[in-house]
Amino acid sequence: MKFQYKFEKILDLREREKDLQIIAYENAVRHFEAVARQLYLLLKKKEDLEREQIRKIQEGLAVREIRLQQIFLDNLQKEIDELQEKVLIARQKMQFEQQKLMQKNIEVKKYEKIKEKEFAKFLEFVNQEDRKIMDELAMQVAARGK
Repeated sequence: MKFQYKFEKILDLREREKDLQIIAYENAVRHFEAVARQLYLLLKKKEDLEREQIRKIQEGLAVREIRLQQIFLDNLQKEIDELQEKVLIARQKMQFEQQKLMQKNIEVKKYEKIKEKEFAKFLEFVNQEDRKIMDELAMQVAARGK
């Protein structure tokens, strides 16, 4: 007698959905990391430029040069602001995908738990049937022996 789980197709579907969600989550994480890395590099660049600007001012820099550097820093700050928004959006997307993955995990676990319980019932049924057959055989052997 073979165990047949009545929700096997649903379990397979949920597992495939979970696998797809894992891929979506990993993609969201990679995107977040890439955008965050870009932001880090821009922030580092800004910090280095500000340090360089302070050094040049102390050495005596022309007003025109200071203005040019300030315009450049202002443009860099705009890029940083845009990237910060992208990082925020990427983080939210990553968290959303993580929540969906957790939900898919829960669904799969529910069906796996049901399968385990049904399999345990199946084993109990098989054991009862085996005991009945053994009892019948024992009664037939005992009847023949008399």
